[in-house]
Formats: sequence, C-alpha cells, structure tokens
Amino acid sequence: MRRLDSLRYISGMKPMKKTIVAILLLLLNAPAWLASQARRPGPVPVVLISIDGLKPDYVLEADRHGLKIPSLRRLLAEGAHASGVSGVCPTVTYPSHTTMVTGVAPAKHGIIANSPFDPFSRNMGGWYWYAEDIKAPTLWDAGAKAGIITTSVDWPASVGANITFNIAQYWRAENAEDRKLIRVLSTPGLLTEAEQALGPYTDGNDYSIAGDVRRAAFNVYVIEKKKPRFHLSYFGSLDEEEHKSGPYSAGTFAVLEKLDGVIGQVRAAAEKIGSGRAIICVVSDHGFALSDKEVNLNAALHDAGLIELNEQGKVKSWRAFAWYGGGSAGIMLRDPSDNEARKRIGEIMRRIASDPAAGISNVIDQTSGQRVAGFPDAAFVVAVRPPYRLGGKLQGPVTVQARPAGTHGYMPDVREMDSSLFIAGPGIAAGRDLGQIDMRDIAPTLAALLGVPLPSAEGRRLTLR
Repeated sequence: MRRLDSLRYISGMKPMKKTIVAILLLLLNAPAWLASQARRPGPVPVVLISIDGLKPDYVLEADRHGLKIPSLRRLLAEGAHASGVSGVCPTVTYPSHTTMVTGVAPAKHGIIANSPFDPFSRNMGGWYWYAEDIKAPTLWDAGAKAGIITTSVDWPASVGANITFNIAQYWRAENAEDRKLIRVLSTPGLLTEAEQALGPYTDGNDYSIAGDVRRAAFNVYVIEKKKPRFHLSYFGSLDEEEHKSGPYSAGTFAVLEKLDGVIGQVRAAAEKIGSGRAIICVVSDHGFALSDKEVNLNAALHDAGLIELNEQGKVKSWRAFAWYGGGSAGIMLRDPSDNEARKRIGEIMRRIASDPAAGISNVIDQTSGQRVAGFPDAAFVVAVRPPYRLGGKLQGPVTVQARPAGTHGYMPDVREMDSSLFIAGPGIAAGRDLGQIDMRDIAPTLAALLGVPLPSAEGRRLTLR
C-alpha cells in the first residue's frame, strides 16, 4: 500500500483502529528503515601513526633505496604527502610529538626537551612523561569536549592524558617491572584486559623492532575493541636503529621494512571498524644526520668556572649549564639576573664558534631580537651542525672525535631534520603534494578532519582535497 493511500485509509477509521493500524504499518516498514540506517556510513576513524625518525625520502624515493614498503607506498599513491615537514627547536621526540597534537611550538606547549632540566641529575633519568606538563590544548582535549572516543598506545607525554582509553608511555627499570607501572598509569583495567587476550605487553623502554611488533598487536586490539574516532600510536624502533647504525644503513632499512607491516596492520584494524573507510596519517618527529664528533659545551663552562664539580666529577654547583637537545642546547643561568655570567657565556660561545673545527653553527642571544621558539628561558641557544653532536662530558676537551652515530636535535633549518607526513582516506586527494609544511600544521588539519575546534593552534589547516 502506497504511503498516501495508507494515510487516507487510516484517516477514515475509528481512533483505536487508527492507532493499531499505524503501529502495524510502522512495524512493516521497520526492516527497510533499519537496513537503510545500517547502510549509512558512520564517522570515519582518524588514526595518527608516528614512526620516530622516518625521513621523507625513505618513502618518496623508495625505489632509489630499494625499499619493500607496500603500506607506505599505498599511502603515498592514494593520498596526500608533504615533501618535508619543518620541525621545532629542538628537533627531538617529545617536543615534536607534543607540537603535532597541539599545533604550537615548544615555547608555548611547555615540553621543551625530552627530559626536564636537571643539572644535578636528581630526576633519575626521568623524561617529560606527564600530560599535565602540556600547557596548550591537545587534540585529545578537543575530542573529549566533543564527546568522541579517543584511544592511544604509547604516545609520548601521555601519562594522565584526557584520553578515553590510554596505554601510556613510561619506563623506569627498563625491564618487565615497568609493565606494572604502565598498568597503573594507563586507563584502569585496559592493559590487563588486552594482556589477557594477547599475552604480555612490551617492557617499558623496549624499542627494538620486536617491541614495536608487539605494540602493533595492542594497537589493533584497542582499535577493534574500543572503536575510537581518533587513535594515536607511536613506534620507536626506527629511531633506535638510526642512532646505532645511522640513516640509510642496511639495518635502518631492514627495520623500516618490518615497520611497514605494522602500519598495514593498524590501517586494516581502522578500516575494519570504519566499514572499509579510515583516515590514516603517518608522521615522524624529525629526520637524522650522521655524526662523528662531539662538542662538550659544559666542559667549556666548567673551564670558565661557571660549573663546579665534586671529587666524583659530578656537579656540585653551577651558574650556567647547557640543557642539551641533541644538536642544539639552551644555556641556562641559575640566576637570570647574573649579567656577569651572561656576558662570559656569550664571550665563551662566540670564541668557540669562531673556530670552524669546533662545529658550532649559531649562537643566539635570547635577549636580542633573534629569539627562537625553543628553550624559552635560556640565556643563549647554541646550535651545532652535522657531523658534530653535543656530548655530555663535564671536563676535558670541548671538541672530540666520537663513535659514528645517527643524531637529530639540530635546528629546524637543517634539511636533514625534515620529518614526514603521509595521509590518505575519504576526501583526501590521491597523489597530492603539499610541498614543505610546518609541523604546527598537523594538529589543526587533523582537528578539521575530526570536526573538532582547536583555535589555539599556530599552524594552518592543510588543503587535502
């Protein structure tokens, strides 16, 4: 019976009969209505995958490198990509990852380096693990306000984060005992639930490729069981290998090829919960350069009497101390009004920089108009250039030969530090080259895809269509 005829038929009935017939018609039409609703696509899940240390040319020039990376090649073919992502100062893991979820520079979001400033080494090697140290709104904060489900596995600076289902990144003992800490610091019951299904999680700071393969299983579990609108995942084994054997090494490429399978697994899980549809965004935090010389800035400050050591060679007192970030450092003053120390630091650093063999590329006086958006409370920011890196010695020669290794943390204008962005999914143009972008552009772009506001972001929303 057509709908109009049905309405005419009902209108001629008595009230009770009208009600009964109307209910029957609703019941008869219910299967068709339910089927139409089932066919209607739901919100597309957005998955952010960080591959620590992924250089853009590893993917953009995969043929030249002879790399078997089908998952990354698929992303490149099906979606948009940056030719390079200009990072933050310093170009290290925690400041970069926090910029990617806030859209602001470290000076504003507060995660200045991997580890808090600690000249007396009293923090027992602690890192910026805690989300409470982030001073700017994050994507997960915006998601919580919008009422969407967010999930995360091992994202940096995520302890205590406002994430619906969160397996936090944390370590202390760097062995199986760390899993107990991670259980406590993650969403109550989540890691235990996942381990009951999958077996033990990784040890706290295990960033071998085996550790990342294990993390991939937990990412898949969390995505499939919790069905997030936004998921964050972090994998650190490529960075670990590049530090050991350097960029472009056989070991580095072998790890990347295995991580490509991890990306494929996470993507498949996201597409499963999205009825075949998902937005996959693969990013990295920095690039890499090979280094074989060390510059020990604190040894120079010790020689100048600005650092005093005890009999064990540890810091007894200090007036100035270099806070390292890989290839750059902030020179901190114990007393910001100590102008005599400030003057001496400038003289010392400029004298060292005048020697081309010392490796210093820039000495930035933060009281001048040269300020950079990193190390905001430092008196000076000092940058070295590849193949130099900063060393941790407190006495002895300032510049020394060192074991060859991969290094990052250089200033963002060092092109070897460029990081990556590859993104594909519904509404994203295939093969689109975004050119060189700013790392602060990532968060507002993802916010737009999620349909949540992030007005505090300093970056711009990228045009992906």
